[in-house]
Amino acid sequence: MSRENGRPEAGVSGAGEQLALIREAVRETKAGRAKPRTWRGAELAAGLPVARVLVDKGLVHLDRYFDYAVPAAMDADAQPGVRVRVRFGAGEKGGRREGGKLVSGFIVERVAESDYRGVLAPIAQVLSSERVLTPELLGLCRAVADRYAGTLADVVQLAVPPRRARAEAKPSPAPLPPNAAPEVGSWERYGAGAGFLTALVRGDAPRAVWTALPGATWPQELARAAAAALAGGRGALVVVPDGRAAARVDAALGELIGEGRHVLLTADAGPEERYRRWLAVSRGSVRAVVGTRAAMFAPVADLGLVALWDDGDASHSDPHAPQPHAREVLIQRSVNERAGFLLGGLSCTVEAAQLVETGWARPLAADREVVRAAAPLVRTVGDGDEARDAAA
Repeated sequence: MSRENGRPEAGVSGAGEQLALIREAVRETKAGRAKPRTWRGAELAAGLPVARVLVDKGLVHLDRYFDYAVPAAMDADAQPGVRVRVRFGAGEKGGRREGGKLVSGFIVERVAESDYRGVLAPIAQVLSSERVLTPELLGLCRAVADRYAGTLADVVQLAVPPRRARAEAKPSPAPLPPNAAPEVGSWERYGAGAGFLTALVRGDAPRAVWTALPGATWPQELARAAAAALAGGRGALVVVPDGRAAARVDAALGELIGEGRHVLLTADAGPEERYRRWLAVSRGSVRAVVGTRAAMFAPVADLGLVALWDDGDASHSDPHAPQPHAREVLIQRSVNERAGFLLGGLSCTVEAAQLVETGWARPLAADREVVRAAAPLVRTVGDGDEARDAAA
């Protein structure tokens, strides 16, 4: 591609044109990319000039916060919860700290002074002013890290999705008013089903282990539980094993409460779209989430219900260290945020039975007559019957 007139040069094929365009785009991207400053001798922020940073180093002996100086130019953007770049491992020389490797991290707190008596390295760059690591999410990550003997940085990496600048640049829609309380529907088949929904609408935090009746109604029943929590002015989070189940609950909830009040968080949406939906939850635009395992950390504001379907499915356990299980994370959220808890399935796992045995949760099941009526009829055929059937 000729730079003078924008026309293809002689002998340059279509593939060559594409390569030239790609190289030019890469050059422009590199030229426009802002490099972190060293901030030598820069004036520090007048108020709370020290930032405590969680660096992205998943090493056990580094599982703590590190103090950095906040330049005055970053004072407005360097708030708790934002992503930053800092120089880790810098050495002190001539009254200042220099060198070190650039790593990502999150500001967790701004303080007036540091316990460290040496010279603090300044924050190199504020990547975004979006406050993605809220105090509630940070507390949950700390509890999960302690529960599974992992590092806080590893759990935060699971909880906060990678940044997508284009998604952050777009505003999220305004939140809609709460929906009307749903009808009891098929929950009437369960002895305490109607009372469970009523407690959610009232804003209480009931806890139940739900043995669902056979059939295809469980997505609608999960949706009604989430809609009840929303009708009470609180948020709802529903976690299911796979994308197919999430799509069924998503469709049922959308039909029940309408569009714009909840989001679907699964890997099928793609990184940018999934981050856009996650931001809508973090910003308070929507109050309900349906998703797979990673959605267990979704930052739903004023959480009123956490629900998990089929906790015995292996998909609910993260294969990477520290390997948190969605059931344990949602139990922790229920306790921390005083939210209702619903653990459902067609059968009851040992862990679910233990929640009932200890009194932490109550059983939610249908009467025996209702179970018999809903269960499929199984007929056993003896040897004589088989012979008669064969002769016929």
